[in-house]
Amino acid sequence: MSVRARPDACPGVFATHDAADGALARVRLPGGRVTAAQLDVLAGCADDLGDGSVHLTSRGNVQLRGLSRDTGELVGRLSDAGLLPAPSHERVRNFLASPLSGLAGGAVDVRPLVAELDAAVCAEPELAELPGRFLFALDDGRGDVAAEDADLCWQALDSRTGVVLRAGEAGPRVPVGEAARALVREALRFLEIRGSAWRMRELPGFSGETRPARPVPVGPFARDDGGRGMCVAPLFGQLTAAQLRSFRCDVVVTPWRSIVVPEFRADLLALSNDTEVTACIGRPGCAKSRADVRADARRVTARAHFSGCERRCGKPRGAVDVVAADGGYLVDGTWVPAEAVVDVLGQKGNR
Repeated sequence: MSVRARPDACPGVFATHDAADGALARVRLPGGRVTAAQLDVLAGCADDLGDGSVHLTSRGNVQLRGLSRDTGELVGRLSDAGLLPAPSHERVRNFLASPLSGLAGGAVDVRPLVAELDAAVCAEPELAELPGRFLFALDDGRGDVAAEDADLCWQALDSRTGVVLRAGEAGPRVPVGEAARALVREALRFLEIRGSAWRMRELPGFSGETRPARPVPVGPFARDDGGRGMCVAPLFGQLTAAQLRSFRCDVVVTPWRSIVVPEFRADLLALSNDTEVTACIGRPGCAKSRADVRADARRVTARAHFSGCERRCGKPRGAVDVVAADGGYLVDGTWVPAEAVVDVLGQKGNR
C-alpha cells in the first residue's frame, strides 16, 4: 500500500492553493455541466477578482488564478450562482460524465445519474473525508470517461445495466437505477481500508488498468436528433472572461480541456486550438516550474504535454511526456536541449 508523507492539499474554493501568481481556486462542476448564467458569474470572478481568465482542468472543472488570499467575495458570488451547494463536500464533488451523453451516442443518458450521485455523496457525512483527488465517473457506454483514471466508475453495458469499475478493473454489474448508490457504497468501503492512500489504485491488489484515451473530437458533431453541436478546445484550456461570456448557453466542460456546445455556432470556431499540445501553467505562475513551458509549447503541434516540474500537473492520457530540466527538457525520459524539442517531437509524431 502506498504511504503518503504529506497531507492532501488538493485546492478548492474554501481552501485555495497559494501559487506564485496569487491564490488558485478550483471550482467543481459535476459532470462538467455549467449553465450560461454560471458562465457569466465565473467570467465576472475572473475579471474582477482574478487574472482575467478561466482555466479548464483535466477533470472537467475550472480554475481561477491570481486571486486575493481573502476569498470571501469569491465564495459569495459562487454560492449565489449555485456552484457551492455543499460546502462540507466541496472538494470531493469530482464527478466525470460522458460529455456527449444525451446529445449523441451512448447506451444511457447519464446526466440524471450525475445529479443522483452528487446528492448521494453529499448526503453521506463520512464522504467529506475523501481525498480531494478521488475521482468518480459515469460512462454512458462509449468508454470515454472510463479511460480517465477514475477511482470508481459506473459504465453502461446496455440501456439497463452497467459495471462498476474500481481503478479501471471490472467489479459487479449494477442496474442503472442502482448506479449512484453502488458508487457511494464503494467509496465508503475505500474510506474504511485506505490508510493514507489517496487513490484506489494505491491499495493492494489494484493495478490501475490503463485504457486508451477517447476524447471528444474537436469540431462539429451530429446530434441524435438531427441537429449539430460542436466541441471547442482553446489553447492550453484557457479562456478570457470575454470569450467565456461569448458562449451564452449551457455547456459541458470535458476532461480534455475542451467545451461541448449543444448548438453549432460558427462564431465559436475561432476559440479552438488546432494543435494537440498541452502545458501546465509554468513560469511565472508557478514557483516550482523550471521554465516558461507555455512559451516553448506554442512552437509545437504534436500531442505532447509540457510540464515545468515532475508533478506533471494536468497531463492528459497518451500525450508525450515533456518535463523541464536544466537547459532543456526530458522527452519521455530522454534529455534534449530546448532548441531541439520541436524537431524531436516532430520525429515522434511521424513514427
